[in-house]
Amino acid sequence: MKKFVTVYRDSYRELKKVRTITTAAMFMAVAVVLGYFTIEAGPYLKIGFGAVVNQFVYFMFGPVVGGFYGGVLDLIKYIIKPTGAFFPGFTLNAILAGIIYGTFLYQRPLTFKRTLAVHFIVIMVCNVFLNTVWLSMMSGKGILALIPMRFVKNIIMWPIDTAIFYLIAKKMEEAGIVKAIRQFKLPGARA
Repeated sequence: MKKFVTVYRDSYRELKKVRTITTAAMFMAVAVVLGYFTIEAGPYLKIGFGAVVNQFVYFMFGPVVGGFYGGVLDLIKYIIKPTGAFFPGFTLNAILAGIIYGTFLYQRPLTFKRTLAVHFIVIMVCNVFLNTVWLSMMSGKGILALIPMRFVKNIIMWPIDTAIFYLIAKKMEEAGIVKAIRQFKLPGARA
């Protein structure tokens, strides 16, 4: 329990740092650009690559920053490129996904097993269950009509997305890039 509280406390402290905000903003810009390369495989099914970028923010800065980042990014993406009506449930999902990823990845050793497990939790809770509920509410279609294709897509993408994030993050860790980003200080700025 103490470790759990420490993760949230430390992540909250990260949120107060200029370095964290500027780094998250740069990752956000990359995520927005990657959002333009989303493949729409039907009206309720999209395959995108921005989530991998977002996971770096959750991994480096934790659940508090992750939740804040996820919510802000969802709103910015909607403002820049609206795809249908705005629905706050999707923003809630983005916040929840950031919190879940941050809770399991922040200040912990990066292992493929941990990455696979947390990605599965986010897929099942946010993507398959909650997103399907929101889509059902918006479209008037039954949840059981939407869940099968969403479940199949997410299960197929689960090991692929996990492997992409894990391999890139591991290489960045080995090269010292993650540590450099976490410790970077602006000239004249307080830590």
